[in-house]
Amino acid sequence: MVNMRKVFIFALIWLVCISNLFAQPAVSLDRKAIANSTQLSEAQLISDFEVNGLKVIVKRRPSAATVAVGLFVKGGVSSLTKQDAGIENLSLSLAIEGGKNFPKEVLRKELSRTGSVLNVEAGEDYSVVSLLSTKKNFDKSWQFFTDVILNPAFDEKDLPIVKEKILTTLKNKNISPDDFLDVLQRQYVFINHPYSIDPLGTEENLNRFTLDDIKNYYRGILQTSRLLLVIVGNVEIEQIRKKVSDAFSSLPKGDYKKAALPQLEFKQPRIHISARPLQTNYVRGIFAAPSISDPDYYPMKVAISLLQSRLHQEIRLRRQLSYAPDASMEDNEANTASIYASTVDVEETVKIMLEEIKKMREQLPDEDSFVGLPGFFSTTYYLRLETNAAQVGELARYEIIGGGWRNSLLFLEKINQVKPEDIKRVAQKYMKNISFVLITNNDNIGKKVFLEQ
Repeated sequence: MVNMRKVFIFALIWLVCISNLFAQPAVSLDRKAIANSTQLSEAQLISDFEVNGLKVIVKRRPSAATVAVGLFVKGGVSSLTKQDAGIENLSLSLAIEGGKNFPKEVLRKELSRTGSVLNVEAGEDYSVVSLLSTKKNFDKSWQFFTDVILNPAFDEKDLPIVKEKILTTLKNKNISPDDFLDVLQRQYVFINHPYSIDPLGTEENLNRFTLDDIKNYYRGILQTSRLLLVIVGNVEIEQIRKKVSDAFSSLPKGDYKKAALPQLEFKQPRIHISARPLQTNYVRGIFAAPSISDPDYYPMKVAISLLQSRLHQEIRLRRQLSYAPDASMEDNEANTASIYASTVDVEETVKIMLEEIKKMREQLPDEDSFVGLPGFFSTTYYLRLETNAAQVGELARYEIIGGGWRNSLLFLEKINQVKPEDIKRVAQKYMKNISFVLITNNDNIGKKVFLEQ
């Protein structure tokens, strides 16, 4: 499924580029006007307010059949130590098992009856308890959403079950080669940085945490200064304001202050090799990237898309060295980008990757490859934010680490302002001192190609 999605994206880039080659200059002006008009109309649908220190962002989508809600806990792994890694995800996961008014069995029946979904995700920069509901059943869904958050049952019988689910996820990371690259990246690239901590924790930690540990930690995060609530759907602002006030006005405000997060340092090329009995090699090269609060984020986003297209052309189509070579950029506060391939000839593949990066550092992108990208980003932007849940995540990400939710509305405008010289500049600034993690069964692979950048 992942590979087919990548094939679709590359096909989409090609189609957009071809269509733009034959476009008249007036089309660019129309696109800019449409982007500005869209930005204005989107802003008119979004409101924010505070209740007892809790920031609330609401976006109305009048035609939406569903409502998505996210209660975000700020801090992420920078608020954890290696000793308590995983406790936030565990406490939130246990909380949504049931509340005092909606015990586990009642809650399960209500979720099934109303077609609602409760979920927890823990990331590097924040965690979230999410709700997806139909508009028709939103009032009822809101009741059990707020119940599990404000009055979690924390039933001791549920604790080993929740722990086992998380432990299974952790064990699976060591089975899949692609997931194991993530493990290696945390251990060897993010070493001595908060991102070296897995938000899911460790097997040792999970087995050690008691119910009292979980309750004590949960009480500490349930303060409005540390929370953010985002709602997207066919809802009325004043009704939401009343619901939030009724539910959250009695929570303590607390005095949460976000800790400064150090940037990741890439001072020199590095390579870590992990031996595994596999038929192919899996390699990822990680390097620094600007966060979404940095003006360089937008030219870097374009640069990575160009690099992805070039790697696909050179490595898959021309050399048939890898089915799905990739270049991507994360959206974290301390951000990174990466190049990736699974291949039988890893040295030749990495050599080509580094050659393409060198070209981007030394040469301006040619007009043919650059002109179609605004259309591509416009298309993928709307596809990516098609669901209410995706829009909840986007608004929260910009609010927490991107300088405020209003900046999320500027994405297409900023992308359209990127010039060829911006691509060369960010390639020179960020695409260097790449740290590689490699999974291989070949003892004869040399490090030279990885380190001569």
